[in-house]
Amino acid sequence: MIWSEPVFLLLIAFAVGALIGAVGVGGILLIPALAAFGRLGMHEAMATALFTFTFTGITGTLLFQRKGSIDWRITIPVCAGALLFAFVGAWLNSRMKPQMLALLLAAVIIFAGLYTLASWRAANKTAFDGQLRAQQALLGGIGSVAGFGSGLTGVGGPALSVPLMVLFGFPALASIGASQVIQIIAAISGTLGNLKYGAINFALALPVTVAEVLGVFVGAALAHAVNQLVLRRFVGLLCIPVGVFLIGQALGWF
Repeated sequence: MIWSEPVFLLLIAFAVGALIGAVGVGGILLIPALAAFGRLGMHEAMATALFTFTFTGITGTLLFQRKGSIDWRITIPVCAGALLFAFVGAWLNSRMKPQMLALLLAAVIIFAGLYTLASWRAANKTAFDGQLRAQQALLGGIGSVAGFGSGLTGVGGPALSVPLMVLFGFPALASIGASQVIQIIAAISGTLGNLKYGAINFALALPVTVAEVLGVFVGAALAHAVNQLVLRRFVGLLCIPVGVFLIGQALGWF
């Protein structure tokens, strides 16, 4: 590894942490960085990234809770759904070929990018408003999808939970706050699966985690002070070319 590679990796990790704290979606960029600058294989990069999201989630949860931006009524059902399915996703990850994982990851990244660039707005009324059981079932389903995708691809639950929650009319800031907690649940559950079925590079995870956590402090401050649409568009501009690059790399274009 040449001297510039760890520098680039830490800078990207800091940016990832800032995006996680600001808009929830951000961890999707860490895996390509670990593969490119950390020289990790796809399985190891995904497992290592997912492990670091435990600590970004803890940091983000504490910061958002301090601001009163976590609505536990919607957060708990999402986390419950993620708890089991992140482990299932990690198990399936161990059974799939790296090329297929790279293509799935690219699809998730491009989806998140298109979402953040789209002019979607939260619905005028939250889905199943006034129907507590139906709404909790919906939130549990969102958490299941997010947790499964997190364990399968290592991108972190917020890459799926935030777009889905906003799409169903839940407030953006509350969705981002919930995403901080779901990171912890999905990352721990998925990491337990990776410890059994995969490989985590702990030596590389340590400095990357420190850089990410520092970034979360910056991102959480921005989340409560800056126009979210600007940050979402910025994430989208990054996600789409990264996803296209991963597709090209998996298919041997580069």
